[in-house]
Amino acid sequence: MDAPSRSSGLPRLPRLIAALALFTALFLGTSGVRAESHLLVATYDGVINPVAAEYIHDALASAEAGNAQALIVRLNTPGGLDSSMRLIIQDITGSAIPVIVYVSPSSGRAASAGVFITMAGHVAAMAPGTNIGAAHPVALGGGEPDKTMKEKMENDAAAYLKSIAEQRGRNVAWADDAVRKSLSVTEGEALKLKVVDLVADNIPALLKQLDGRTVALQKGPTVLHTANAAVRDFPMGLRLEFLKTLSDPNIAYLLMTIGTIGLIAELYNPGAILPGVVGAISLILAFYSFQSLPIDYAGVLLFLLGIVFFILEASITSYGLLGIGGAVSMLLGSVMLIKTDVEFLQISWSVILPVVALTAAFSLFMVGMGVRAMRRRPMTGREEMVGLVGVATTALAPRGLFAVHGELWEAVSEQPLQAGTEAEVTRVEGLRLHVKPCSQQQEA
Repeated sequence: MDAPSRSSGLPRLPRLIAALALFTALFLGTSGVRAESHLLVATYDGVINPVAAEYIHDALASAEAGNAQALIVRLNTPGGLDSSMRLIIQDITGSAIPVIVYVSPSSGRAASAGVFITMAGHVAAMAPGTNIGAAHPVALGGGEPDKTMKEKMENDAAAYLKSIAEQRGRNVAWADDAVRKSLSVTEGEALKLKVVDLVADNIPALLKQLDGRTVALQKGPTVLHTANAAVRDFPMGLRLEFLKTLSDPNIAYLLMTIGTIGLIAELYNPGAILPGVVGAISLILAFYSFQSLPIDYAGVLLFLLGIVFFILEASITSYGLLGIGGAVSMLLGSVMLIKTDVEFLQISWSVILPVVALTAAFSLFMVGMGVRAMRRRPMTGREEMVGLVGVATTALAPRGLFAVHGELWEAVSEQPLQAGTEAEVTRVEGLRLHVKPCSQQQEA
């Protein structure tokens, strides 16, 4: 009886050991996750545009793939495009992890589209010395929209921001006033009005305030454990940094100028190659920039017309009228180029004036050189012989020998010439020169 009882108890020991091993592995694994728990920080400073939407989308995807507790978006923006703003908000709303929008650094702001993005965050925070507001929609097409269109834009923007505020439990009345009355408040006022949830001096202070906070997600509430969490930055990368730079209206304007001048220089100096290559690349980059900007093509045409006037000034005597017309046309085109009343999308006068002056000087110089080169008499080959003066070494009646440029040629004269008579070369046929007496040219 003893042997069977011992054999029946043996299988329990391996099971117990396996259960303990599994429990230990799970405990250590959970401890490892907590020890390695981190938050990802994406910093965006600038206009809300397709680059901003792509960057925040990539940051959120990276945070979710890397099992980050949350994504912190450090935001400083004057506003931007409605389409890009809505893409960002869609990503935040559908996120599987909390998104904390932190208006930073001090003196930063979340204006216009930035208000919508900040209030869409699961947690909205601001740094001291920042402000939020002025969410009134602005037409990027330039000019003041009619009353009906203005009401439609206001109602749409107000309803959208109110729905975001209601979803996040924030001040719905202020959201409506931020759109309709362009209200703007400081971080302290925003906290009192329940526009944002927190005010923190920096990221470490923000993490302390977030620790233990419950955040509502689509999958259910989640609790943040951020006190000892690591913070990792999500860099924008060279590609997006480059595209962000191209989206600047001043950069787009410079690229269009460089591209136009480069192509013109290549046309008037064929074979230079470098101006043509630089010009073509610059124009393509300028066209990329223009696709995210409200371009008025009347401005583009006036700008190009101004450069054409500068070219004509270098080749036609207009006593400065074409040059003045070119400067005026370029100035008008530059002002009209970006069709919007939004300040941060307009081209700066500190860029326009130097560009117009330098373009005028460069165009006149380059085209002038090309025109002078085309008008210069040939210095080599048969064409170089035409116009030279030589001496008949034998009588030309009408054929004989003719010395010119230290060489002896067979020549044909239009009029009989005596040996020793000077004559001018009128044309070259093969190895034969056609000449005429110099006296005839003087009389003519």
